This record gives sequence, structure tokens and C-alpha cells, in this order.
Amino acid sequence: MQLKVLVTGKNRKVANDICEHLEADRGYVTIKCDPNKTALFDLMISELPKVVIICLGGESSVTVQAYNVMRSALSQGNITTIVVTDSDDEKMFMKYTELERVLFLSRPVSLFALYEKLSEIEKTLEEAKENNLSTFREYVNENVGGSRRKQILVVDDDTEQLVNIKEQLEEFYDVTCVKSGVAAFKYLAKKTPDIILLDYLLPMMDGPEVLRNIHDTSGWEDIPVIFLTGMTEKKKVLKTLAELKPEGYIVKPAKKSELVAKIIDILG
Repeated sequence: MQLKVLVTGKNRKVANDICEHLEADRGYVTIKCDPNKTALFDLMISELPKVVIICLGGESSVTVQAYNVMRSALSQGNITTIVVTDSDDEKMFMKYTELERVLFLSRPVSLFALYEKLSEIEKTLEEAKENNLSTFREYVNENVGGSRRKQILVVDDDTEQLVNIKEQLEEFYDVTCVKSGVAAFKYLAKKTPDIILLDYLLPMMDGPEVLRNIHDTSGWEDIPVIFLTGMTEKKKVLKTLAELKPEGYIVKPAKKSELVAKIIDILG
């Protein structure tokens, strides 16, 4: 298996060295990422790495908290997070991180230790793939017994908007973000959300076309959809409301209170 590794962090020298060694020595696919919320969020949902390496360097509470945007992606997938650090940055990271599980690797980096861990991850992934049909697989029916968090699918090609909406709603809901109509259909083929927040202007396939496809597909037609729109498209959206009858629209950038109120109004 050829691991896909996302490498980020303020310590660019260490990050660049690790990327060069992983590509040259191990043939891994490495993705370099600036340590800011927008870039991290975007690459986590587009690249789906199996390993994330964070190279700390002179961190503050603000810079550590930027990595928290990866939390939901890291918790949902079989992704290993390795934090390369010294003792001071490690303390800062532990104080402000919301990531649930990480592996610390001290600087200067021992390539032998890093390669050994990556080989272990490769082996685990291969075994999981081979044994997928023969091992026990637990199913939990979320619709039986107790209450469950509502599932929200957000479709928007603007990464900053996705980050903002996710941060506003994840306190109350399980939020999945995608950046295109095609990605939305792939998600819907596997899971049915309770509501969809759909950007009106999308590349390739715009919001109204996505909504038509949802209405025309058996099993999806009853999913409530809210358009996300800018002020400039308001007249077009009002015309679409009459034609396609979504559950309404929200003007971006939306306030948290507006988003939650609209969702409660529809879902209860």
C-alpha cells in the first residue's frame, strides 16, 4: 500500500525534510499544507490522507487551535496523527488541542522510528482491507432507542464558508462538508442526511441542478434543502423557490443564530 501523508506545521524546515525523505525513501504520496484552518480543512476533505504529520515550531494558543479544524475528519476516518515536537511545544499543544488522539515524535526526528511506525500503519491498513469481509462488523441502528444527533450535509465550493458553517453547527449537529454536487451525490449514495445546506452558485453543476437531481431520485426526494446564497443572487433564488420549492434560503455569511433557527424550524 502506498500511504498518502499530509504534512503541515509551523516548522517548515522539518516538514520539508520529512516530505523529501518520505518521497525518496518510501515512495509515499506527500501533501504539504500551510498550517491555517482553511487550507487544512480543504485538504482533509479533498485528499483523504491516511497519515497526518504536524511539525510544531514556536506555537501559540491560536496556532495550535487552528489544527482543531481537522478534528471531525480525524475522528471519522482511520487516520493516524503524528506530532513532531520539542517539550515546550508539546505542552502548548496538549493545553489547547481538541484532537482526540495523537502520537508525539520528538525532535530531532528519528527516521528509523518514523518509518517503523508508518510500516506498522501500512500493515494495519492492509490487514483491515484483506479481512474486511471476514471480520465482525458492528452495526448500530441510530433510529432505535434514545435520541441521535441530526445529520447535516453542507455543499459549498468556498472552503472558508464550509469551515465557518461547520464551526457554527457542530455543537448541535453532525456536519459533513463537501465542495461539489458530484461529491454530494457520492455522500447521498451511502447516507441520508436530515437536511442539506446547498450553495446556490456551484461550479459545473449549480445548486438548482443539484436540487432537481435530488428531487428526481427515489429515496432523496423528501430530504429538506436550504439554499445558501449571496445577496446578488437573491432575485434568482426567489424565482427558484417558486419553481423547485426548497425549504428556504439563507443569505451568506449567515449568523449562527439564523442557521440554527432555520434548521430547528424545519427539523424541530
